[in-house]
Order: sequence, then C-alpha cells, then structure tokens
Amino acid sequence: MTQVESRAAPLLASVSGPEELRRLPRHLLPGLAQELRTELVRSVLRTGGHLGPNLGVVELTIALHRVFESPRDVLLWDVGHQAYVHKMLTGRLASFGSLRREGGLSGYPCRAESEHDVVENSHASTALSYADGLAKAFALTGRRDRRVVAVVGDGALTGGLCWEALNNLGAAPDRPVVVVLNDNGRSYDETAGRLPQHLRELREGSAHGNLFESLGLCYLGPVDGHDVDAVERALRAAAALQQPVVVHVVTRKGRGHVAAELDEADRMHTVAPHGSVYDVPSRSIPPWTEVFGDELALLGDTYPELVAITAAMLRPTGLLAFSRRHPDRTFDVGIAEQHAVASAAGLAAAGLHPVVAIYSTFLNRAFDQVLMDVALHRSPVTFVLDRAGITGPDGPSHHGMWDLGLLGLVPGLRLAAPRDARQLRALLGECVRHDGPTAIRFPRGTPPAPMAAASRWGTAHVLVRGDGDVLVVALGPLAAPAVDAARALHREGIRATVVDPRWVSPLDPALVERAGRHRLVVTVEDNAPAGGLGDMLARALGPGSPAPGHLALALPDSAFVRAGDRSGLLRAHGLDAEGICRAVRKHVCAR
Repeated sequence: MTQVESRAAPLLASVSGPEELRRLPRHLLPGLAQELRTELVRSVLRTGGHLGPNLGVVELTIALHRVFESPRDVLLWDVGHQAYVHKMLTGRLASFGSLRREGGLSGYPCRAESEHDVVENSHASTALSYADGLAKAFALTGRRDRRVVAVVGDGALTGGLCWEALNNLGAAPDRPVVVVLNDNGRSYDETAGRLPQHLRELREGSAHGNLFESLGLCYLGPVDGHDVDAVERALRAAAALQQPVVVHVVTRKGRGHVAAELDEADRMHTVAPHGSVYDVPSRSIPPWTEVFGDELALLGDTYPELVAITAAMLRPTGLLAFSRRHPDRTFDVGIAEQHAVASAAGLAAAGLHPVVAIYSTFLNRAFDQVLMDVALHRSPVTFVLDRAGITGPDGPSHHGMWDLGLLGLVPGLRLAAPRDARQLRALLGECVRHDGPTAIRFPRGTPPAPMAAASRWGTAHVLVRGDGDVLVVALGPLAAPAVDAARALHREGIRATVVDPRWVSPLDPALVERAGRHRLVVTVEDNAPAGGLGDMLARALGPGSPAPGHLALALPDSAFVRAGDRSGLLRAHGLDAEGICRAVRKHVCAR
C-alpha cells in the first residue's frame, strides 16, 4: 500500500490505534476531534472522496473506539463511506494521502488493509444483516465476549434490507447487537419517506410510540452525536443491556467545515480532488449525467405519461432538472432499489412510462424485480444506468461491469449504449417511445466529441468503412478509441471497419449478418465478458459462422477491478486505442 508521510497535528499523530485512544484523558478529546476534522479536510480536498459524511461522525467514531475494543468487538459501517475517521484511528493515518488512488487506501472498509475492517461493504443497508449473522456465529462458537456494533444512517435505514434485519434482531433478545442510528437527516439529499418524520418526533419527544421498541429492540436516545462524553455514556449503557438495542445519535453532516455546512445540496457529500479535472466537464460538452437529465426534462414536456424514479440519488443521477419542471411526476423512494423497480412496474401497469435512473452497480440489487415484475409483464419501463463500465476511485463495488450480462438475460428487454451525447439524446427518445422494457447505459464523466455515421447496417452505425476483413464492434463511448485504432491500423496497411451497434440487446440481424462476412471480428466493451457484447455476438453468429476469428476485448471476469481513474483502467485492460491495435495486430500477424 502506498505510504504517504503524515503531517497530522501532534495529538492525532500520537494515536496509532484504539489502545492509545482509550488512554487519552477526556479533556483532550475535543482537541483530537478538531485535529481529525482538519486532517479530513486537508486530505480529502487533495485526494477527493466523501467529506461531509466523515466530518459528521468524528465524535461518534472516537466514542465507539473508546467504548468497544476493535477488532475483538466488531464495528460495522453501513455503506462504509463514513469510515475515514475509523481508518485514521486504526493505524492508517500515514497512508491517508493515497486515499482512493490506485494501490492506496480504499474509500470504504477493506479487509486487506486492516483487521479492524471485517467486511468490505459499500452498498447501503447491509450492515444490520452482517451484524445479525456475526452475532449468531459468535453465540454458536462460544465467543459471547465479542460484541457487534453496526453504524447505520437514517438514509440507509430507508432500505428494506435494514428492516428485514431489525425484524430478526427484535425477535432475538439474547442477540446483543448494538445498532447505532446515525441520524443526520440526509443521504445525498434529505431522507425520503415517513421515517425521517418519526425520527424527528423522537428527537422532539413528541412521538406517539417508538417504532424500534415495537419491533422488540431497546431504544436509547436521542443523543448529541457531537458530544463524546454523551455518546460514550449511551454506548456503555447499550453494551450493558446485553440485548439488541438502538442508540439514536443525532449528528450534522459536514460538521466543522463551513463550506460543507453551508452546502444545502448535499453537505459536500463527495468532493473532487482540489485543482483536478476529475468529473469536471469541458466547456463545450456537458457530462453524460447532465445530458441525460436535460433531455429527460424536455421529453417530459412532450410526454405527460413520463414519470421519474430515483433511489435517494436525485442529483447524482441527473433527475434534478426533471423534478423542477415536473415535481408531481418525480418520486424519491429512498435507498430502496427493489422497491423503486417494483413501484415502476405498478406505475406502468396504470398506463404511465416510468424512467428509473440508477447507477449500474445498484441495479444489481433489483434484478429479480426487473425480471419478474417488469419484463414478465412487458411493462414500458426505462432503466437509465449511469456509471456503467469503469467508474474510477470508488473501486470494485461501484464499477458498473455486470449490467450487460444481467440484462441480456431478460426476455424482451432492449438495451442501448450511446457513443456520444447526440446518440444519448436520440436513444433515450427511442426508449421512452418503446412499448416494452428498455435500458440505456453510459459511464461517468464527459462524452467524447460527436461521431458521424458513414452508413448504417440496420440500426447499427458504421463509423469507419475499412472495406477489409477486420470488423471492430465497439460498445458505446468505446467507439472513440476504436475509431482511433482503425486509423492507426490503416497506416500499417490493416483496413478495419468500425461499427457502433447502438442497440446491444438484441443485436440487429443486419449487423450480425455483416459480421459473419469478416475474417476477424473484434468486440470492445467495458463490461465483464460473460453475457457481454462479445458473448452476445458470438452466440448470434453461431458455430456455423464463416468468420473464423473473434477477439472479445473486455474487463476481466476472474477478479474484481481495482480503484483507479477511468482512462488508466481502460488502458490497463487493453480497451484504449493502443490496446485495440495491439490485439488486432497480434491476430493478423499470427495468421
């Protein structure tokens, strides 16, 4: 792991682990909290990452590590993006300059980094189920001295998986799990649904009944989450109960950093590295997400049956513009992807056309609903998959590299991949006019410059006519490096045709027929190979195809792809222009 010299303040530098933290006199803890915040701001503004969530849990994290003895006691962080302070206090301060960089610290809990990270969670609402399983295992194996603590935000608590776990925990009074409810009123934006109102009533003392107690859990709180002493007292009381208990801790996202506290949008939930071009659009081309959002808002003016659904990510998925123009047709269901998709099926059954805007990796969680609630009924629902392919520094859990393999299994679903902003607008229009399920995928960042089609093979666009025996079929924006590769190969005397299929599933028969005429077909995709573009085309061509050669350039299926910037990871996996040239050259020369 990359080591970066720490410039932390003296008090923080003296804490090399939880043992030193527990030995610190109480009067020094406010100073330690301030030093942690200073280091968070200094480091995260340089590396990029989740700033607001971590600023909000500084005192809570200090208290957790003073009351419980990690790693004997297991500390779980739901979602995990708020575990930076936990990392600093468990021996990883010196490496913090490498946060979210290739070979450096993960932006989430990571078992390879430390024995204090027990699970590598980075999708929301899972920690309580982990806690339930760990507590059961400790009881069965005679390790009742090990306590399990799960920190879950009120935003994550909108996910149904949390309530499945609470339902089980409440029925097991001998399972002493401590659920720390970090209530800051937000996920990205304000927490959706009825839950935040109940939490507010609990904070104000005006609640008629307590939802957690009605499920059989003890309840302590609310507690000021920025008062270390108060949090410590509550946690010690919870541990002494020896049964499932919810400790309601009230915090403020972005606490202690003026810019974050004043940011009404998302309290600086994530920030780009200071002075970088990370996710910053060019002056002439807006990012993919913005192009989608603007076009959907315009389509909403034309098609009154269009409605938009987000799972707690209105701004990140580009739905803000639509919500402002059509607020009564925009629904935030909280961090509940399964519910989002099943609810969309209900909207479609009543004659509307829902657009579910979701990150590619998060759609994995709702595959059953896509298959059995949407596709089985041939419902006109459009899934807009942002962050498809390589996403960058968030790492393995956030790369959207499985959507083709999953959605290609769904009968009747059409899947599009635009190569540029102009095609995104055109294909989105085709999706919302279709009378069955559709999906459209695009990556993070800025689209390439528009690429004109030289001709068409059915719905596919021919971008370069090589008139040779090599065909390159490129997925979405990977058409740009494919075109560059074809031009470079042409200078070497290798003539290659480049085609953008536009609609990936099902592939147009005209494209399949033309592909069968070439001696070498190369598919290029930022997806796992199983079920991807190459797999689809190979199956469509069939074993009797006259094309003897097929190179499938894709992301690996034997390992998760590490964190890193998109261009670097595409290059590392041979999905840039030079990688395509190298693969074609090697095959042609071997013949």
